[in-house]
Amino acid sequence: MVGLVHHGSGPRDTSLIDPEFPQKLAEFARAVAERYPWIRYYTPINEPLTTARFSGMYGHWYPHGRDNVTFARALLVECRAIAFSMQAIREINPHAQLVQTEDLGKTYTTAKLAYQAEFENERRWLSFDLLCGRITPTHSMWGYLLYCGLSETDLEEVCQNIYCPPDIIGINHYLTSDRFLDEHLENYPTWTHGGNGWDKYADVEAVRVCTDSVAGVYTLLQEVWERYNLPMAVTEIHLSCTREEQLRWLYEAWNAVQKLQAEGVDIRAITAWALLGSYDWNSLVTRSAGYYEPGVFDLRSPQPRPTAIAKLVRDLATGNQPYHPLLNTPGWWHRPEPGNKFVVAEDAIISPTYIPDLVHTSLDLLIDGESGL
Repeated sequence: MVGLVHHGSGPRDTSLIDPEFPQKLAEFARAVAERYPWIRYYTPINEPLTTARFSGMYGHWYPHGRDNVTFARALLVECRAIAFSMQAIREINPHAQLVQTEDLGKTYTTAKLAYQAEFENERRWLSFDLLCGRITPTHSMWGYLLYCGLSETDLEEVCQNIYCPPDIIGINHYLTSDRFLDEHLENYPTWTHGGNGWDKYADVEAVRVCTDSVAGVYTLLQEVWERYNLPMAVTEIHLSCTREEQLRWLYEAWNAVQKLQAEGVDIRAITAWALLGSYDWNSLVTRSAGYYEPGVFDLRSPQPRPTAIAKLVRDLATGNQPYHPLLNTPGWWHRPEPGNKFVVAEDAIISPTYIPDLVHTSLDLLIDGESGL
């Protein structure tokens, strides 16, 4: 499976809000397909919604936008680029398949902030809904996209030209993908504080405050299946923690996938991302500090060194039942140990009602699921 843009926007002569970006990426995609015609699975742009948020709404990545219109334009440009790229690739390789990835973490809140959770839980589907041709004037996010500054004419024109349903929906999921919003700021560190223009609240990892209510891999994949009924894969499942906890997290996801398959859900694969580890994701790649998180292999030696995860991956891939004693102990996210969690308000809920007239941008500062924090 080949990715062409994994966050960011490629060369300096373009950006995610460049109207010519879709055609430029399509030209690159065609060149890749011509050079490697045997490649079957493509992800032209990884996590377009997350990338649009981080580049257009939170200012972390180029072009460092901090407003609704930059976010919305970046998202639409990305989805159009995905459609154009797959069209170019399929002219070379008609059997090429789109594996579209996204982080679909859910948002939980106190009762007061239920409207914000419902909005964010609707917004998380935007990239898939755009590619599947679901964004119409009756869609719950249509009004929000207009609110972001897009004209109705532009929105209709764009939506008519980006229809490209994924052949496989790839879900990237992390322990910190699910978020919890709480107006009781005194219970949380100041770096978690933010707001939406109406209410101020802390944005924290839901796993630290409402473990029993967090959806988890199984429920999340079930929601995707019920919404789209398309083949799926777990395309990222990394945990930045001790090796013991990494083993437990991967194995928990594997068991969830096995259970879903047994229930008739079409789920094709699970990916131990990242195979060779990654650098500086603890800061969302906003600084070059050389902080390395090992993956299946550890690169901090003359030759890549297999870690304990390599043995687990090998067992799972060959159909052998892993018998590591560490797997019998629940991960820290299931253990009520002191120091793992923040204080939580008693009225923590999953919001039941969407109030479109009150939607606004999310936090100016957001620690995303991929950071591993």
